[in-house]
Amino acid sequence: MGAPEARKPAPRPPSISRAVAGAFRDATERHLFERVKESPLPRHVAIIMDGNRRFAAGHGLLVADGHRKGKDTLEELLDWCLEIGIRVLTVYALSTENFSRPREELDALMALFAESFRQVATDERVHRHRIHVRAIGNLAALPSEVRNAIAEAEAATRDYSDYYYNVAIAYGGREEIVEAIRQIAEDVRTGKIRPDQIDSKMVSDHLYTADIPDPDLVFRTSGEERISNFLLWQAAYAELYFADVMWPGLTRLDFLQAIRAYQNRHRRFGE
Repeated sequence: MGAPEARKPAPRPPSISRAVAGAFRDATERHLFERVKESPLPRHVAIIMDGNRRFAAGHGLLVADGHRKGKDTLEELLDWCLEIGIRVLTVYALSTENFSRPREELDALMALFAESFRQVATDERVHRHRIHVRAIGNLAALPSEVRNAIAEAEAATRDYSDYYYNVAIAYGGREEIVEAIRQIAEDVRTGKIRPDQIDSKMVSDHLYTADIPDPDLVFRTSGEERISNFLLWQAAYAELYFADVMWPGLTRLDFLQAIRAYQNRHRRFGE
């Protein structure tokens, strides 16, 4: 008679504490969603997507994998904005300073950008919601593959105006302002305008974001509390919100908390 067959251990059920925590989190998220929908929303939310590399390091992933997971989070973010009715979204995808990163990382990022913009051109969600997509920044500094993909996405959505999705890529706030000054100075030199005609609206009209309303809320992930050369002119009166979570780990609850914090500040000051 052979030895009895060894039984496989039964799968362990989730701990009661974990189940309770999950149920509490879901209930909190549902309640917060309802509160957010009841109050005035920011028209324009600008997000500094920070923490891809630290997320990868903390989870034993390659840097390229951290960036890809960040792309997945951005896809979810777009759904969250549509869900609650945020009309204008601007995300900081690549700063001019980021060009100093290792060549291997930059190559992977550029391939990811080209892939993302090509997908936008055929994304059913983009066309169903009539989302106008554009890139802002020094686009001439990007590889031709990325520029071509951007042109494809912009051409496919140029007639839409229900929602606006802006990607700041090869972007620097100081450089944007300097370029605006150059253009205005040239107009003065050629006699198109007089120096005494220069005002803040004229400067705004010469920025990459000339036809985009200024952000109401600037939201940064990763725990860093600075805006890192992002929309320096445009964010003059924006509310700032900093979340202690790496960008790929951002959840819908984190996003709703940021929107609710904005609403609470405006209600407190009677705006």
